[in-house]
Amino acid sequence: MAAIRVYNDPTTRFKSETFIVLMVIAWTYLLHAYYRAKRIDYRYFDQGLKRKKFHRTKRGAFKYWELERCLCDGKCPIDTDTANNLRFLIGLRHEVEHQMTRALDGFLSGRYQACAMNFNTYLKQLFGKKHGLDRHLSYSIQFLQLAAEQLQHPIPEPDVPERLKAYVREFDADLTHDEYNSERYSYRLLFKRKLVNRPGQADRVVEFIDPGSDLAKGIDKEYWVKKEVERPKFRAKDVVSAVRKAGFPTFRMFPHHVDMWRSEDAKIPAKGYGVDVQGAWYWYQSWIDRCIELCGQQGEKFRAVGSA
Repeated sequence: MAAIRVYNDPTTRFKSETFIVLMVIAWTYLLHAYYRAKRIDYRYFDQGLKRKKFHRTKRGAFKYWELERCLCDGKCPIDTDTANNLRFLIGLRHEVEHQMTRALDGFLSGRYQACAMNFNTYLKQLFGKKHGLDRHLSYSIQFLQLAAEQLQHPIPEPDVPERLKAYVREFDADLTHDEYNSERYSYRLLFKRKLVNRPGQADRVVEFIDPGSDLAKGIDKEYWVKKEVERPKFRAKDVVSAVRKAGFPTFRMFPHHVDMWRSEDAKIPAKGYGVDVQGAWYWYQSWIDRCIELCGQQGEKFRAVGSA
């Protein structure tokens, strides 16, 4: 509850870091309680010939498992996607605890949302519905209005340090397509403004509908037709050809293009540079533009005829 309260507080400037630390503690306590109820010893120890020798702090207290060790136990009740979400946040905590950044709140909000919802799910699943937190929380009021003018322009890139972007890319690259898209790993929503039909009708700021309903299918169709279906796709050789025509005649498939997409982790779906279609990878115009930008940053390397 403290983690949620801090994150929803508009006066707080340290949201992500505080949320992550408090949620890691909350999950650790939850799993400790589960293991204790199942009579599973969650203390560190060395097995002697006759008895266990427990690890202790300088003050003599037992050393209990941290969250990552709890997740690794064979009797851990947490599903893979939820564990992926927690391992991501644990790694992110390691990255931010020694160096501040103020741009994470919106950049990774889907993963924070998934973490909170997963916690509530397991709290009720493992200890009973009466302990659920959802009855105490409502949707936080926002000052952000998604006007048509805002949606028609590119969203500004958050000022996230490159080391954190690299961490996110590397973690996501190790996940399967299904793991990455799981709502338990990152909870993503598409919002469409709704007008109330008549006076006196309830008007919740967020209304959930069945993904299989005609209404949901209509929203999906409207969104994807406008945003995605019309995006042209290019094969790798088309990318190379376009870059050459842009003024870089010595740009080649091997090693230049291959090295470029590997160094940029460009085939991570979340980056939006391309898409896998039945096992074949196709690039979007955004990747061609990125290649041209990268070539331009390397001076005359790809301009001079005959250069390697």
